[in-house]
Amino acid sequence: MLHSQGSYHGFLTLKDLSGRLLAMGDLVQVAHGERITSRLTFHFRDGSVDDETTIFTQWKTFQLVSDHHVQRGPSFPKPIDYLVEANGDITIREPGERRGEPVKVATNHIDLPPDTYNGLEFITLLNISPRTPETKVAMVAPTGKGRLVHLSIKPEGEDAFMLGFVHHKATHYRIHIELGGIAGVVAPVIGKQPEDLHIWILDGDAPSVVKFEGQLYESGPVWRVELNAPAWPGTNRASR
Repeated sequence: MLHSQGSYHGFLTLKDLSGRLLAMGDLVQVAHGERITSRLTFHFRDGSVDDETTIFTQWKTFQLVSDHHVQRGPSFPKPIDYLVEANGDITIREPGERRGEPVKVATNHIDLPPDTYNGLEFITLLNISPRTPETKVAMVAPTGKGRLVHLSIKPEGEDAFMLGFVHHKATHYRIHIELGGIAGVVAPVIGKQPEDLHIWILDGDAPSVVKFEGQLYESGPVWRVELNAPAWPGTNRASR
């Protein structure tokens, strides 16, 4: 662990690759000693919601406590409600097939390795040296009863970007999802292999995620997440 986590509130935009705004996001992280609660929420124009709450501890290493991920609304063909706990319990809630039917709740168990980092992908990247050729961590993919996969994280060099008129460089990381087993062999053939994820990190004493491109759900389109700043309606107060 290179950079311990604290409390903050960040604002994000989610767009398609043509630049069309799809959703506005909030990343709220609250620290209580060694225990951190991080919540990332996207509110879509069409009323859809992507809401993920991750609880973890930090002491020499990051340790997942739980990750609760909900996706619902027109932007998501199949709603999900997955709760992953560090003890390996996976709780899945599915709405009834017909209006008025009760929610179905199922619990599955997977033996999870200690480096299972659901909801901690960004934080993991903030704590990787760009000189490390490859880093691997595990996560539970929210498909079926839950599937344990591994993420292969590799630096791809630096890309230039600007904040206003100031030039910066960010380290570009590629994340490849390794399905493993027979599924990993046949996935590229039958079209089920997820697209690689791409994340750009502004390095330094306090590194920051500045851009993400990837799929937010299985077989979904590639979307882009970037930092955003508030806009003040009316007169520009800063000019006064």
